Amino acid sequence: MIVVITGASRGIGKAIAQSFAEDQQVHTLLLCARDKEKLHSSAKELQQRFPFADIRSFDADLSTREGVDTFAAWILSATPHVDVLVNNAGSFVPGNVSSEEEGALQQMLDVNLFSAYHLTRALLPRMLERKSGHIFTLCSIAGLQAYKNGGAYSISKFALIGFTKNLREELKPHHIKVTAVIPGAVYTDSWSGSGVPPERIMESADIAKIIYSVSHLSPQATVEEIVVRPQEGDL
Repeated sequence: MIVVITGASRGIGKAIAQSFAEDQQVHTLLLCARDKEKLHSSAKELQQRFPFADIRSFDADLSTREGVDTFAAWILSATPHVDVLVNNAGSFVPGNVSSEEEGALQQMLDVNLFSAYHLTRALLPRMLERKSGHIFTLCSIAGLQAYKNGGAYSISKFALIGFTKNLREELKPHHIKVTAVIPGAVYTDSWSGSGVPPERIMESADIAKIIYSVSHLSPQATVEEIVVRPQEGDL
């Protein structure tokens, strides 16, 4: 199985990579993140822990079209096809529509929506040729329910869910699966120093396990949306 994961240097992305890497079956993992040092360190760590996996990394800023195109070209030259694409690259900047800094919406759309849109479009032709593949988009509860201080981030996640829904309808007859993963609070670096105890928030591994399991369903089964929240509800 050949798996592409963006935003893979830490948090949810790294946990997803680990879930696939620890499978004793042979997996090729193509990992991407913006921070070169953290990405290569994470890839090296996973390769040492799971030597039977083939783990490769490529640093690129997917908030830019150039970054997406460069990463896509590397993927297409490195492997004959992609079985699983996990669009996990994302960023969170709090703010309200009325007061957030100029350019906040464009910034959030570039990272949270257009990275997934352009990378998916670049890799789809080979999926369509093979009539197989599974595309996951990491959305957010903020894309289902507006909340205070959500601003541009929430808008971008609403858009990402819309993109995923349209993609699902379009690809049904081509046997390509599309799944929107919609988590509530997950304990990542963005929560460190917040004062919220880790046990109140979900673990990155929770999301990773779900994605791994869904990717191994029979060809005739598709999970369209996964909504997962902390046991005690949203924060």
